[in-house]
This record gives sequence, C-alpha cells and structure tokens, in this order.
Amino acid sequence: MAMALLPIFVLSLIQTQADFRRQAEDRQVDLQLAAERSASDAKAQLDSAQVLLRALSPDAAGPYCAARLTALVGRLDGYEGLYRISPTGEATCASGRPDGLRSGVSPASNARWFQRLRDGEDLVVMRAPDDAGYRAALIVATRAERPMGRFDGAMVAVIPLSALQPDLEDPALPSGSQAALTDGAGRILTASDAGVFRLSGGDKLAGWVSRARNEGSAVFQARDAGGEQRDYAGAALAGGDLYALLSAPSQGWLSWARLNPIGTLLLPLGAWLTAFAAVMLLSERIFIRWLDYLERVAAIYTRGRFSVRPLQAMNAPAEIRTMAKTLDEMAEAITVRDRELTDALAEKDALMREIHHRVKNNLQIISSLLSMQQRALTDAPAKAALGDTRQRISALALIYRTLYQSDDIRHADAREFLNELVGQLIASEAGRGPVVISSVDADSLHVDPDKLAPLALWLVEAVTNAQKHAFALNGGELKVRFRVQGDTSVLEVEDNGPGAPAGAEVGVGRTLMSAFAKQLRGETDFVTPPGGGTIARMTFATPEALIPADPADKSSVARGTGGMGSR
Repeated sequence: MAMALLPIFVLSLIQTQADFRRQAEDRQVDLQLAAERSASDAKAQLDSAQVLLRALSPDAAGPYCAARLTALVGRLDGYEGLYRISPTGEATCASGRPDGLRSGVSPASNARWFQRLRDGEDLVVMRAPDDAGYRAALIVATRAERPMGRFDGAMVAVIPLSALQPDLEDPALPSGSQAALTDGAGRILTASDAGVFRLSGGDKLAGWVSRARNEGSAVFQARDAGGEQRDYAGAALAGGDLYALLSAPSQGWLSWARLNPIGTLLLPLGAWLTAFAAVMLLSERIFIRWLDYLERVAAIYTRGRFSVRPLQAMNAPAEIRTMAKTLDEMAEAITVRDRELTDALAEKDALMREIHHRVKNNLQIISSLLSMQQRALTDAPAKAALGDTRQRISALALIYRTLYQSDDIRHADAREFLNELVGQLIASEAGRGPVVISSVDADSLHVDPDKLAPLALWLVEAVTNAQKHAFALNGGELKVRFRVQGDTSVLEVEDNGPGAPAGAEVGVGRTLMSAFAKQLRGETDFVTPPGGGTIARMTFATPEALIPADPADKSSVARGTGGMGSR
C-alpha cells in the first residue's frame, strides 16, 4: 500500500514544485510589467517635455520670454525650470529669475549635455549637476537650429526626479518592492531604498542596462548589500540616458503556504506515512521475523551443521513454510551427498591401500625369487649383481609398504622412510661382513611416490657403494643426512672408509645415482671430508606444495634451513 501511494506523493511534490516555480516566474513577470508601465508613464512625461521645449524654442528670445517661462513652470506639474541657452552656452531667457542665470545650467559651454547637443544630438536627458541649484533633478535639453540647420543653442527643462519615480502603490507590485532611477552607466540617480540597489560583493548594475537598451526591459536576480535574494526588473525611459529599476524579494520556500499545502502536500504525505507505518508493522510481525529465523538457519548451514532443521517455521505463513521446506530439502540433499562422498572416498582409500599392499607383496615375491637365484649362483659378480637388484626392488617395496601403512596414502614422510630404508640395507648385510654402525639425521617432508622412488634408489646405490668399497674389510660408520633448505633439499651419505683411489673409473652405481638425481631436477657430487672417507651428496629441488609432517620442521623450511630430525 505504501508503494502504491508513493507515486501519488511524488506527483504531489512535483506539482508543488512546479507551482512554486510558476509562482516565482509570475512574480518576475509582474515586476517586469510594472517596470515597463513605470517606464511608459515616465517616457510620456519626458515626451511631453520634449514637445513643450520644441514649441517654446522659436519664441523663447522675445522681450517677455522670462515671464512666459516662469508662468509655465507655475502652471505645469513636474517642472522646476525652463531655459533658453544661446549657441555660446549662455542663458538668454530663464524662468524664475530676472537675470536668467542658474548655476550648473548656465554658462553651459563646457557642460557634457550641451556638447552632445552641439555635436548633433536632438535630445539629451541627464541628471543635473550637484552644483546646479536643484536637488535630484533631470536636465531635459533639445537642440535648437536655425533655418539652414545651424546650431542655435538649446531649450532646457529641469524636471525633479520625484516626478519620474515609479509608483510603489501599484497593486500589481509584489510586497516589499522598491524603485530607483539610473543613468546609462547603471548609477543610481534616486531610489526609495538605496541599500536595496547596492549589490553584495561590490557588483555593479551596469550589466542589465545593455540588455534593457537592446530589448526595452530586463529581469535578473541578485543579492543586495544586506544579503537578501531579490528580483530586479528594469526598463528604458528615455533613449539610453534614463532607466527605471524595480526590485522585490525573491520567492522563498515559506511562500508554499500560498499553495494550499494541505491539499497538495500534507494529505498525500500523511496518507503515505500512515500506509508505510502499517505495512512496516504488518511485515515485521508476519514476514520479517520469519525471514530473520530462516537467515539464522542458513548461517548455521554455512558452517557445515546440516542437522539443524527449520521446524519453527511450520507455524509461519504459507510463503515462509515453502521457503523453510526448500531449505530443509536442500540441507537433507547436502547431507546425503556428503555421506555418499565420504563413503566413496573411504572406499577409494581402501582400494588404494589394497593396491599398494599387493604391489608391495609382488615386489617382495620378486625379491625372494632373486634371493633364491642368488644363492644358487657360484659366480661372484653375478651374485653381486643379483644382490644389488634385490636391494633396489626391496627399496621400491618399502615405498608401497610405507604408503599403505601411513595415514595419507598419497604421501610418505621422508624422515620415517629414510630411517627404515637405511636400517633395512644395513640389516641385509649384517651377517655377511664387518660391523657397520649407521645413523640417520633427517628433516620431515611429505613426498609423493613419484619423487620418493628416485630418492630411495639413489640412497640404495650410495649405501651399497659404501658397503662394497668403504666397509668391505674393516666395517665402519655410515651417516645419512637429509636437509630441507627452502627450495632446495640435500641428501648426503658419508662413510669413514679409505676413500676412492685416484683415477678410479666411474662405475654403474655412480651412473645410476646421476640418473636418479636428474629425475629430481638435481645433481650428484662426491666430496672427501677433512677426516677422510667419502661423502656422496645429491642436491635437488624440494618437491612443491608439500609441507613437513613434523610441525617443528615448518619454521626451518620457512627460514630456508634444515631442522634436526630423528637419528
């Protein structure tokens, strides 16, 4: 309902705003028409003065001209003086005084208005100088000519500005109106309230004069010296010399009281607010609280707890019950899907463990067959070759055994695997030669089978070489070290044997070790430590996206240095 009434409320606002704008435009039009009426009345008076001056010009030089001009000034309203000025600027006849002289009117040879007439203008209207003896008056002067068009002086009338002031009693004027007369430069000649026509910021009134001169009238808005926003309307009175200017306060927002706000604004606003409050109250009691309840249930589902069911919504409206039923069915579907996925993953894990177990058993069978074949041989090199092959196969079998026995069948911990592999290799030769003491110092690292196989085979070759060449006669000590150093890992096998003789040929073992290192994007080198013996070292890239199984090794990996593992 509130939404249905909202367009009515919006339309009421638009209509009220349009009425306000129309009222402001009508106010400006009234002010402009009043200015044009005032200008028309004043222009009529100036036109009558021009006609009078042209009628008096031929007879203004007679013996009784002063008496006639004085009598005319007494009988006519709106005149303070009449003068006949000679071509040299002297007053040859004047009203009101026997000598015919008026300060500021005569002598007029240097006066601006007299020079304009002498230059050819027929009519000049301008304010009388302050020293002319008249207070707030206009000089209206017409050019006098001889029969051949030669300049013959001027006829001058002095008209008080009060006679031309616009009528502020005009009922069409807005309340608070003020009036003024300006010259062609926008300077105030007289004003009912001078402060109204002084604009804020020192702006001048001259700008509107050019529009009034071209168009007959002009309307504009500005702030007066007091900061009040006002409308101004002006019109030309006499050519480009005199203008009437009216001003009234601009339309304010409080004037909306004239626009019947009860019918146009308050009633639609009240109806809209009432409907909105009713809709909000009903929606809160009927819908909002149930939607909040369903939102809380959905938030529980986002945390993986699908056992919660929206049972309270069974007492809600039909639409809410439908939403709750849909939410409940979605939770049930997710629960069933998760259970099926969990079962499928468990089945897959069991199958993978079974596969690893069977592969390990098959490799163990092959190793046993090779062991039987090795015992049946009498040729020593052949027996040694089968022994090496059996150890490699046993190492691969150990990989699969480690995988199916670990918690995560996809990866094996390098530390545990290296400890068990080294123990298996040493134990396999324990009964057939001198005693070898072994130790393993390894960091923890999760390694997948693809990387673990070449790692194990490299270690088998390194340990086998040590057993053959370093411990064949006297036994010794074997040290295996594995360090994770950031992006690089290092696997070392150190023995304290006599070391490789100078110029010894590279055998199959070292060739295989180099090949296994390349599979891990690494390289193999052999170093003689200061105390004697040999160190076989493989440096390779640490497998990506795999983290140490032991939390104690995580910080060392982050620092790029190996941590201490088990021995």
